[in-house]
Amino acid sequence: MKNYPILICIILTFVSTVQLVSHSRIIGGEPGLISKYKFAAAINVQKSNMKTFCGGALFKDQWIITAGQCVDDGVLFVITLGSVTLKGDDPNRLTLSTSEYFLHPDYNPDTLENDLGLIKLRMPITFTDYIRPIAPLAMHELPAKPNLRVIGWGESSIEDPSYSNELQVAEVVSINNDECRITYGNQIKSKMVCTVGQYNEGPCFGDVGSPLLDAYSKYVEVHVGIVSFLSSNGCGSTDPSGFTRTYPYVSWINNITRDN
Repeated sequence: MKNYPILICIILTFVSTVQLVSHSRIIGGEPGLISKYKFAAAINVQKSNMKTFCGGALFKDQWIITAGQCVDDGVLFVITLGSVTLKGDDPNRLTLSTSEYFLHPDYNPDTLENDLGLIKLRMPITFTDYIRPIAPLAMHELPAKPNLRVIGWGESSIEDPSYSNELQVAEVVSINNDECRITYGNQIKSKMVCTVGQYNEGPCFGDVGSPLLDAYSKYVEVHVGIVSFLSSNGCGSTDPSGFTRTYPYVSWINNITRDN
């Protein structure tokens, strides 16, 4: 797996341990059900000089919450909703294209601080039995806790570098930032959160932008984070994965989606 020489001018020791996940797949997960993840969004991104793939979450009836690195320099976004599969026949699958996005004004591509973006669909969509928005965004800071989930269509095994056709779900545990700094140093800021997974489960290439979820109840998942980065040691390593916390940005998300 290629390691990208990022942050070399900022934190030299960080280069050997962390890698941008602008192509980040759920490693070691289980297939997800559309009945539970009706907000799941797959995003094919065309940038000025490259193509990439990201995950996201439908918010309200016209917005996709994803990572800043997914929308930065974006020219066209092709978004798939309503299906856990990307290929094959599915009458419930909805595919839309748009070019409008909002990048958090303080996003830093070198440090991945404020790694948050919003994609605006051309028109409000009609909800169905298979397409619904993520209901609550995080209502408080996320403590270190078990029983979180991350979903996505990224790589699902180290041996197979292709994206998964079927949405995958992995159980992860959030850790406190001081523990995460043991691996990544001062790159970890207060608006980031890290997770580890049993049997090294967690996000991989193709999962960037995908939501980190906390089960509020049996039927309600709360959006608490956004896949941002992973270790350059690879998806299957024991190193933590990094996310943008949702809670510090709820006001910004609500303001943008209300006023635009």
